[in-house]
Amino acid sequence: MKLKKIYKYMIFITLTLFIVGCQVKETERIKEGGMLEKSKKSATLTEPARGTATFAGSCFWCVQAAFSKVPGVVEAISGYAGGTGENPTYENYMKSGHIEAVQVSYDPAIVSYEQLLAVFWRQIDPTDPGGQFADRGPHYRSAIFYHDDQQKRLAEKSRTDLADSGRFSKPVITEIVPSTRFYAAEDDHQDYDRKNPRYYETYREGSGRGPYLDRIWKRDGGADDPALGPAYKKPDDQSLKKNLTPLQYEVTQKDGTEAPFQNPYWDNKKEGLYVDVVSGEPLFSSRDKYDSGTGWPSFIRPLEPGNLVEKKDSRLFMTRTEVRSKRADSHLGHVFPDGPKPTGMRYCVNSAALRFIPKEDLEKEGYGKYLKLFEK
Repeated sequence: MKLKKIYKYMIFITLTLFIVGCQVKETERIKEGGMLEKSKKSATLTEPARGTATFAGSCFWCVQAAFSKVPGVVEAISGYAGGTGENPTYENYMKSGHIEAVQVSYDPAIVSYEQLLAVFWRQIDPTDPGGQFADRGPHYRSAIFYHDDQQKRLAEKSRTDLADSGRFSKPVITEIVPSTRFYAAEDDHQDYDRKNPRYYETYREGSGRGPYLDRIWKRDGGADDPALGPAYKKPDDQSLKKNLTPLQYEVTQKDGTEAPFQNPYWDNKKEGLYVDVVSGEPLFSSRDKYDSGTGWPSFIRPLEPGNLVEKKDSRLFMTRTEVRSKRADSHLGHVFPDGPKPTGMRYCVNSAALRFIPKEDLEKEGYGKYLKLFEK
């Protein structure tokens, strides 16, 4: 009985330390994010360049879901484009000439515009002039909205290559047009696949989109582009219990918390990536890691924002923002608005939820595309 009480007391102390350590704002942080590792300071304090691409492929739920899974995509937003009126809504967008579209913000150092085009073609029927699958009408037509002359040239070449591939028996007629003002859709239509997974899958299959894409791209492994890397998936619970340590399982599957300063990565200064220990999803880079003084690995931003999900956490008598991995749904930690510049954010993460891959092992581990992040 005494041992049980001691164990409960130790758990309480650990949770208390985590709350205090992750809630308190560091008062001794050096100006302009000086606590970032010195060798990486200049690179970390510069926001990476972002590209913008806009695609229309009928149901924006399906197109947004596809792009949100692409490594290097920072954000994919469902919305309306191509019309003349202002502030369209889901109820009236077709009346002002808008079509359902998705605007993609991406990191060109990780994913190219050509690769995004390849992803787009794998989500639509580019030969259909009257809509897409079960969605009929001009407001469901497919289109590529280019943002500059280079995107126009690449999109036209990509369309020509697709038409010449012999994959389709009918002409490829997807429009390539100048970008127009983009209006974000209502919150209910953002990340619909994640919010309503059962209905989304029923719709995607029932509309004919899923079966068509699987058939057309079957010889290339289905609708997912293998050039973009592996599909990160969560193993079954039995496999997790077999392959994870008890602490890793407790943290990722039961929302547990490890002890501060007694974990492998809080003071790790090696260059490399931190991935989800469950699925392998790339989450953070050593370039964005800094010493927050809390005893847990801390980062100013995620490597792949699309691989994280933030949720309101009202446990332990306070409101915080929990961070989980998107595909494996692993509990990672919490994010706080008290980090150094330029983001002002602090992602406080459990080492037990992470696997570190040194820079020199990225290629053989299947993360070679990220090597360019560490080029001098």
